[in-house]
Amino acid sequence: MGKKRPRPRRSFTPEFKAEIVELCRRGDRSVGQIAKDFDLTETAVRLWVSQAKVDAGERDGLTSSEREELATLRRENRGLREDVEVLKRATAFFAKKTR
Repeated sequence: MGKKRPRPRRSFTPEFKAEIVELCRRGDRSVGQIAKDFDLTETAVRLWVSQAKVDAGERDGLTSSEREELATLRRENRGLREDVEVLKRATAFFAKKTR
């Protein structure tokens, strides 16, 4: 029995995700059936539905814009930490040379 190879990571437009969420909310088909019909993972579709509920205020959690802002701030913070580390090393290097 062969191992399943992981599915390559794909990205989808917000419009496509919204369309899938709308199909799920209509209730004509199950989440699993919609996922199968569009060759998506059931987990991804459930996450999109859950995030749509948060964005609509139906559920507690971080909205998409808050998640985006958090990711941006984390990237910026990581860059600043790296800058500080470089400056610390430079300071130690020059302090050693002047002694």
